[in-house]
Amino acid sequence: MKHFDLSLYLVTDRSLSLGRPLEYVVEEAVKGGVIMVQLREKECSSKEFYLQAMALKKCLKPYNIPLIINDRLDIALACDAEGLHIGQSDLPYEVARKILGKDKIIGLSVENKQDALDANKLDVDYIGISPVFDTPTKTDTAQELGLAGVHEISLVSKHPGVGIGGINNSNALEIIQAGADGISVVSAIMSASDPRQAASELYDIVTGMEK
Repeated sequence: MKHFDLSLYLVTDRSLSLGRPLEYVVEEAVKGGVIMVQLREKECSSKEFYLQAMALKKCLKPYNIPLIINDRLDIALACDAEGLHIGQSDLPYEVARKILGKDKIIGLSVENKQDALDANKLDVDYIGISPVFDTPTKTDTAQELGLAGVHEISLVSKHPGVGIGGINNSNALEIIQAGADGISVVSAIMSASDPRQAASELYDIVTGMEK
């Protein structure tokens, strides 16, 4: 498996970028401290998704930041992304691993304690603890877990976990203290007037270090 760090994980959403090019927002965020980037596209064609993935991969390569593709195994393969993130209703993990191979990063969303226990039987690279809090950026998620849910899942999971859902400066530290290995954010960076500064502040909170 490739080395990776979940401390500050950006999930993209072009609709929240305030009209700015996605590559610009992502690169600024990386300069501020983002360590992993997941490309999530729900409303575009396969060709557009592929072209966007290739553009982001080119953008991230100089910084040695892994690009993770949300849901779409075909796009992950086509652009030779560093990894894939899947949910409970997506392609089965075993199939994804067989096709992608052992050297790619695969993350799996877990929505409750049982999901985390089931994930322990798999050699996924990390789990996405989702959703920590209700969020308008993703409406198809389960009931929010809250900090107690993050703590419960972190206790039983053998995999590193990243919290996602409604995370910002005001609650990031609490999620780490509850047991998560990192935080995944969308609007807190995508919609920030200064994505680099927003990322830098979050990085400082979750790592205790200045970028």
